[in-house]
Amino acid sequence: MVKLIGLVGTNSEHSTNRQLLHFMQKHFADKAEIEIVEIKDIPIFNKPAEIQVPETVQQLADKIEAADGVIISTPEYDHAVPASLMNALSWLSYGIYPFVDKPVMITGASYGTLGSSRAQMHLRQILDAPELKARIMPSSEFLLSHSLQAFDDENKLKNPEQIEQLEGLFTDFLVFVEIMKQLTHAHEMNKKAAENFSWEEV
Repeated sequence: MVKLIGLVGTNSEHSTNRQLLHFMQKHFADKAEIEIVEIKDIPIFNKPAEIQVPETVQQLADKIEAADGVIISTPEYDHAVPASLMNALSWLSYGIYPFVDKPVMITGASYGTLGSSRAQMHLRQILDAPELKARIMPSSEFLLSHSLQAFDDENKLKNPEQIEQLEGLFTDFLVFVEIMKQLTHAHEMNKKAAENFSWEEV
């Protein structure tokens, strides 16, 4: 069975993005094994000179490296992803490169109408950075708006149209994961390029 990481893109204790990932974990249990992981215990990125990451970051990197793909669910703060998510991705591209060529599906939930659309666009830009170079599923957005009202008491999405859309996108992502497994011929060179990249030499 396909093994995926569901990355909660916030350090908030109460997040509808966490709810969304838990819904996906249960709803798609017959199609994939989704492990939910948190970023709330990751310390602030301080670019240590010895290029050594905290143990919590290394453990997360190992999980991502071993997984077939990653689902990141992000809220939107000030038209962008949360600082905690940017912080985690900074660590996950500092001397370690688990996201290089890793298939990624982006989802998002927000209390407002737009459903984290601008944060998702921001996240795509970040994941395309030379030190990350993830393979982001194209033409795909799951925007869960008014997310405080979106779930019932059993943590299920109420709107059948939203469920149908999510099912279609998730099925496409599984196909995307399989296709990406065939595009590995340049992986070692891509990883080496990420390791050797330096903004100081640009």
